Amino acid sequence: MTRNPSPTATLSAADAATLQGIDGLEQIDLLLPDMNGLLRGKRVTRDALDKVYADGVCLPMSLIGTDITGNTVEETGLGYDIGDEDRICRPVPGSLKPVPWAPRPMAQLLLSMEDAAGGAFEANPREVLKRVLDRYASRGLKPVVAVELEFYLFDRLPDAQGRPQPAINPNTGARNRSTQVYYMEDLNDYRGFTDAVAAACAAQGIPADTAVAEYAPGQFEINLRHRDDALLACDDAICLKRAIKAIAQQQGMQASFMAKPFVEQAGCGLHVHASVLDADGRNIFASGPDAPAAALKHAIGGLQRSAGDCLLLFAPHANSYRRFVLNAFVPLNECWGYNNRTVAMRVPHSDAKNMRIEHRIAGADANAYLVTAAVLAGMLWGIDNGFDPGPAIVGNAYEQTENKQPFWRDAISTFVESDFIREQFGERFRHIYGQQKLKEMRTFYAQVTDLEYEWYLRAV
Repeated sequence: MTRNPSPTATLSAADAATLQGIDGLEQIDLLLPDMNGLLRGKRVTRDALDKVYADGVCLPMSLIGTDITGNTVEETGLGYDIGDEDRICRPVPGSLKPVPWAPRPMAQLLLSMEDAAGGAFEANPREVLKRVLDRYASRGLKPVVAVELEFYLFDRLPDAQGRPQPAINPNTGARNRSTQVYYMEDLNDYRGFTDAVAAACAAQGIPADTAVAEYAPGQFEINLRHRDDALLACDDAICLKRAIKAIAQQQGMQASFMAKPFVEQAGCGLHVHASVLDADGRNIFASGPDAPAAALKHAIGGLQRSAGDCLLLFAPHANSYRRFVLNAFVPLNECWGYNNRTVAMRVPHSDAKNMRIEHRIAGADANAYLVTAAVLAGMLWGIDNGFDPGPAIVGNAYEQTENKQPFWRDAISTFVESDFIREQFGERFRHIYGQQKLKEMRTFYAQVTDLEYEWYLRAV
């Protein structure tokens, strides 16, 4: 394959402007999001950047499918079976950004992995989403997407039992022990953190616009404004996570997007807001609660029918399933409704022009690219097939519907056998992701926990 020898030929105007704006730039982090949404890659010096743009950078193909502990999953076929081959990874145009929290002038750059022939690697999460977007484009449609992320701020030191504990309030000097949802004093107390995150977002062009103290001590949510480019919306989410974690660490705290850190407290969700524009820029969901648009209902119907097949993308880890508990603002089935936080597919209060679906199933521990791909694929499937979602739930969905208890093992089994996953995302992706999760599950259940010693060591 012929490589372009000129780095300026692949250097976008936005990236060139970023380079010019960072005085004394020393290092660049090259970031490749894996299937778990973890950022892997390399750190290079400024003088190596031109070569990265011209020729790409080599990274092991197995990085895409490593497990949550960073180990190669041989069952994916990306490890020893192919000699742990490298693949060329190329810069994502426009993704070069400054790293304002770094002690020295630094930047970061997202990468996308190629296959052996020089095309896009089909199991790369960003590419999985891109293929879904291509199907929308072929119909003259464009999704508009926004991502909401919930997370906890913890003390960097665990408690006496080795468990995480809320960070010490910078203003009071004490740990918050009570739940004060949307409490402005908590936001004021942590202003040093939220202001630093806001400054980082401004420097990196991440459209964050709202910070909220959430439903548990030390839990927060930062919302991203909608974009009519779902790839950029997910790039924003990945980069926002990195900024939040880095700034928390810099301020003596630990930020975690773990789905359910505490049994007795709220879990952390990743909510995707989505609408769809037609070729003339009109929202095909535009309507009111009394007469919902057909496209809106069909999209919700598709999300309902695909939810089980996609659950492993929404809840990828063992801990993810602890989040699905009663009366915790987490959906326990596939119902829908208007302005209702007890349902899975919520249509938020808005005017007709901005009517959208808020998908509430995924945890914050999930990969934003894959969650968004699953949401958009389910919506388009419903629109194409005219699925009926049934009546909207009014009031408490927990009391009016059958509450399901999902399990990791069942979600994996459904995923690896799913025709929907194969048809929408490809056989290779289904195999690699499914084998990754099977390996993680087997490793997890091979451990002997403290609770087992407490329950069984003496009793049996």
